[in-house]
Amino acid sequence: MNVLLYLEAEHYLRKSGIGRAIKHQERALDLAGVAYTKNPEDSYDLVHINTYGYKSWLLMARAQRAGKKVIMHGHSTEEDFRDSFIGSNLVSPLFKWYLCQFYQKADAIITPTTYSKSLIERYGITRPIYAVSNGIDLARYQADPAKEAAFRQYFGLTDDQPVVMCAGLYFKRKGIEDFVKVAERLPHVRFIWFGETNKWVIPWSVRRIVEKHHPKNVTFAGYIKGDIFEGAMTGSDAFFFPSKEETEGIVVLEALASRQHTVLRDIPVYKGWADHQAVHLASDVDGFVDALTAILSGKTDKREAGYAVAQSRAINRIGEALKAVYQEVLDFTD
Repeated sequence: MNVLLYLEAEHYLRKSGIGRAIKHQERALDLAGVAYTKNPEDSYDLVHINTYGYKSWLLMARAQRAGKKVIMHGHSTEEDFRDSFIGSNLVSPLFKWYLCQFYQKADAIITPTTYSKSLIERYGITRPIYAVSNGIDLARYQADPAKEAAFRQYFGLTDDQPVVMCAGLYFKRKGIEDFVKVAERLPHVRFIWFGETNKWVIPWSVRRIVEKHHPKNVTFAGYIKGDIFEGAMTGSDAFFFPSKEETEGIVVLEALASRQHTVLRDIPVYKGWADHQAVHLASDVDGFVDALTAILSGKTDKREAGYAVAQSRAINRIGEALKAVYQEVLDFTD
C-alpha cells in the first residue's frame, strides 16, 4: 500500500499537537515499512487527513471520486476546542457541526484514545472509528546529561534548584490559571511553561497572566524544541500538566517516556492508561500542591510504572496498528 499523509497549513501547525502528531505518524510508518507520501499529486491508495481546512475537504472529495479510501484523524473535538481562542465557547457548537461534516464523509476515523472515540460516537457519527495512540519515540527521551546541563544553563538554574515544567499552548483549557496558582503556593520552586500562542487570539485574562501577572518563580519560555526541551523533560523534578481536556496529550507521553514524575488533572481521557499507578492525579490546586510536594520530598515515585505506559505506546507498535487499520479500510467494500 501507499499512503498519503496530509496536513494542510503544516507551517502554521508545526508547533501544535496536530503538527507533532503527523511527525509521529511519519516515524511510525517508517518503522512499519509502510510507503507514504506527503504530496497530493503523487500516486497513493489511501489518504490519511489530519486537518479540517478547505483544501482538506477538496482533497477528500477528489480522492473519493477517484475511488480511493479516506481516513480522517480525529485530533479535534468540540470539548477540546472550548476555552482556547477568543470566542471559542461561543462558536463551539458550530465547530462541532463543522467537524462532523468531515468525520461523517470519511470512510473511517482514527482518534488517539477510547475517550475521544466515545466523544465522536456521541456526535452521531456512524463511520468506523479506531482508537490508535499518537505514540512516542522512546529513544528520543532517554536521559542525556549534556541535554540536561544545557537546559539548566539556558534557564540559569543552580544544581539544587527544584524545577517543575509544563508544555502547552496558552489556553485556559490547558490549566494555565491553576499552574500559576500552584506556583504561588510553592515559591521555592521554579516553574517553567514551554509553548506559546499568538497573544492576540487568546482571551485577555490569559494574556494578562502570560505577560506580567504571574509570580516571579514562573517562566513562560515560549516554543523551544530539541536539546533544551528534551533536557527539561528528563532533568526537571516533575512534569505538571493541569489540562482540563485532551484527546490524548502527546506531552504526557513524552513525560512518561522521559521517566519523569508526572502530575495530571484527573479527567476522563486518562482512564484506563495513565492511572494512579503510573501518574499523580488531582482535581484542584490543593491536590496538585500535595502531589508536587510529595514528589519533591522524595515520598513517592511512580516513574517506572509511567515508563511502562510509554512502552505500551511505543512508536513501532503504533506503526503496526496504523498499518492494520489502513489495510482494513482498504478492504472495505462500498
